[in-house]
Amino acid sequence: MKKRLISSLLFFVSSLCLFLVSYISEISYLVPIILLTLFIYLKYYYQRLFKQLRYNYLALGLLLTMAIVAAKALVTYSELSIYYIPLAVVSMLCTILFNDIGLSFVLTLAASLSVGIITSGNLDLTCVLFIGGIFSSILVLNLRRRSQIIKAGIFSGVIQAFSAIFINSPYFKQSIELILPNLLNCALSGIFVSGALPVFEYLFGVASNIKLLELSDFNHPLLKRMVLGAAGTYHHSLVVGNLSEAAAEAIGANSLLARIGAYYHDIGKIDKAEYFIENQPTENLTTAHEQLKPSISKMVIMNHVKEGLELGEKYKLNHAILDFIAQHHGTSLVFYFYCRALENEKVEDEVEEEGFRYSGPKPQTKETAIVLLADSAEGATRALGERSPKKIYELVRKVINNKFIDGQLDECELTLSDLENIASVFTKILSAVYHVRITYPQEER
Repeated sequence: MKKRLISSLLFFVSSLCLFLVSYISEISYLVPIILLTLFIYLKYYYQRLFKQLRYNYLALGLLLTMAIVAAKALVTYSELSIYYIPLAVVSMLCTILFNDIGLSFVLTLAASLSVGIITSGNLDLTCVLFIGGIFSSILVLNLRRRSQIIKAGIFSGVIQAFSAIFINSPYFKQSIELILPNLLNCALSGIFVSGALPVFEYLFGVASNIKLLELSDFNHPLLKRMVLGAAGTYHHSLVVGNLSEAAAEAIGANSLLARIGAYYHDIGKIDKAEYFIENQPTENLTTAHEQLKPSISKMVIMNHVKEGLELGEKYKLNHAILDFIAQHHGTSLVFYFYCRALENEKVEDEVEEEGFRYSGPKPQTKETAIVLLADSAEGATRALGERSPKKIYELVRKVINNKFIDGQLDECELTLSDLENIASVFTKILSAVYHVRITYPQEER
């Protein structure tokens, strides 16, 4: 109810801003009507986007307002060619920030139509800017380097220039004069986006691929702390990251986001590393918990999620990464200590299962759900006695099936087909990581 209220409020504020901008700029009210129609379409078609992102209407509205204000300023206060309107900025930012070419297409179309209306129905300009915007979106999809943004601007500028020439081909002299404005427009747009990207990441609360790659640097303070203070958790996180990346790639999810989210999902274990089995010198978990009651032990274990969120906020991790920390256990049961509590004859009060469950939330996206499954599958395989491919195959499917039955995957978009693909990927990688080794003969000296 609260989310719906916030979403409705943001829609109202965004709508009001659009009409206010139109009134101040003396732009046709057809522009905000087109944009409001876009928002309504996105609300129902891109439910995943509006479920994930904070301030989504304001974010998309700001991108569109940039194009509208630039177009109005260029037409009214400048003698430059209208082909300098930087619509490619909107297209590239949308693709880079939201990693969705479909969303960028819709946004580019709406911006192109709005600019066409502002320039007195210039259909040629609308088509040229739309073509340039679409190609700039395609060229920055799944980017890994900032230089790729500038290259995308140059290449889309060439395409936009050729489009202007072909559309104005009957007027040779006029079409030649359009080459420079279109080339410079997209090239400068690429340079602007490359420099301003961190600002938009901060404003919209999203992590672009470039930001994620920066977080993958093993010299990041949090990862260095994990190496020194919780080496077992660090190695576990690396394996979970590899599992998550491969699984996300197999089902068409954001593989880079899944891998980086997995790197940081267990940072809450750093300060109390000795209470987690992967950081202990032996495989006997009770060594750190033998003096504690099950109710206390489960609090220590479950608290790593809260401590991870606090640590992530302290180091200013993006909200997209914090979601992995909060959701990687969902509302799962701390089964080991729940069983110990049931077996404890000294306990007089009834043991309630709900008291041994994580507070959640359950995974909201494919990527966070994949990390939840990879985390459980890797931990279970590590504890497995016989690590033959057949045993790992059976274990992985048992882990995934248990999470499915427990309802941990109810709020994400994973299908049964996705789960089958994920299980196959996990089995293949875990079998390779924990393969059986032959016994080598001892060298006699």
